[in-house]
Amino acid sequence: MSNLENKNTDSEGINASHKKETAFANLKYLIVGIFFGIVFVKAEIISWFRIQEMFHFQSFHMYGVIGCAVVVGLISVQLIKKFNIKTLDGEKIEIQPKTFSKGQIYGGLMFGFGWAITGACPGPLFAQIGTGATVIVVTLVSAIFGTWVYGLIKDKLPH
Repeated sequence: MSNLENKNTDSEGINASHKKETAFANLKYLIVGIFFGIVFVKAEIISWFRIQEMFHFQSFHMYGVIGCAVVVGLISVQLIKKFNIKTLDGEKIEIQPKTFSKGQIYGGLMFGFGWAITGACPGPLFAQIGTGATVIVVTLVSAIFGTWVYGLIKDKLPH
């Protein structure tokens, strides 16, 4: 089963894509990723010290960044729904309804503990490595391993 077939049968609502992109077309994702990495570095949101300040309630910096991201996300989703915005390839964007489960609380706590201990969440990991903090490769490999373990035991966990 190819990746595209997996996307079509995914029960968690990932938008189906029927187009295969060339390696050159994927260049846009690299450019956006580099742009976000630069923004993360300049905004100091990859700084372990900024993250520690947040968890010690000593600074508003990270709360402001996260709050802005939540507001931008809310507005963006509402605009997508209201104006029926499509992807660059013209595909309809489907946002599946979410249901709450207690497993989200446990997962959120584990994510937060990992974030507090390592000073990184998944996006900034790559920006931290890009700045030359190669020790973060250990965190990246651990995150990939944790994701793999979750996929392995997902059906046995409370959802």
